[in-house]
Amino acid sequence: MTEIIRTEGIQKFYHLGAETVRAVRGIDLLIEREEFVAVMGPSGSGKSTFMNVLGCLDTPTAGKYWLNGQLVSELSEDELARVRNREIGFVFQTFNLLPRATCLHNVELPLVYAGIPAKERRERAAAKLELVGLGDRMDHKPPEISGGQRQRVAVARALVNEPALLLADEPTGNLDSATSTEIMDVLTTLNGDGQTIVLVTHEHDIAEYAKRQVHLRDGVIEKDFLNAPSGVA
Repeated sequence: MTEIIRTEGIQKFYHLGAETVRAVRGIDLLIEREEFVAVMGPSGSGKSTFMNVLGCLDTPTAGKYWLNGQLVSELSEDELARVRNREIGFVFQTFNLLPRATCLHNVELPLVYAGIPAKERRERAAAKLELVGLGDRMDHKPPEISGGQRQRVAVARALVNEPALLLADEPTGNLDSATSTEIMDVLTTLNGDGQTIVLVTHEHDIAEYAKRQVHLRDGVIEKDFLNAPSGVA
């Protein structure tokens, strides 16, 4: 395996009036291709801020970040946007689907922004919906399907650009326990097929699906360990 994420001394500070909030205080992290890593931590631990840096949604105050061999911590906003669209698939707690668009069109959207021709867009989006078990729901709209199915649509959309990295931010936060299991089974299968996944969660049972856990506290790594093979996954 080769590394996909490397951070060295990542720090992120915010200025709120006269106060400086030191959200991330120096994180060194290496994640290899095809890993499934859960990032955990209590509220205020810095996990959401660090997730934003990993997702190229924010730039660090200090330190360096390489994604897929590219030093992205020093890129401009426009360059970061291109990296996000090409290299990263995002799955959020709130699904972020267009309610009046079909599932197929929701999954197509990243390809629209990438300038992919319509026929290829439809074929690729349909293939990803089939992959997550929603081949029979392509023409449905989000209000017409269950919460678990909406999150699977979101997973299909995150995968449609064949990203190097899938970032899942509390993907089960709005789901009941049975539906959460369904979504985590989908992510586990994707990882088994070679997809690199970084999952942010505050739920220990969800983190057990990952192969490795990184726990943050007060903006630094407190623990970094492999899950036992007898875990949920």
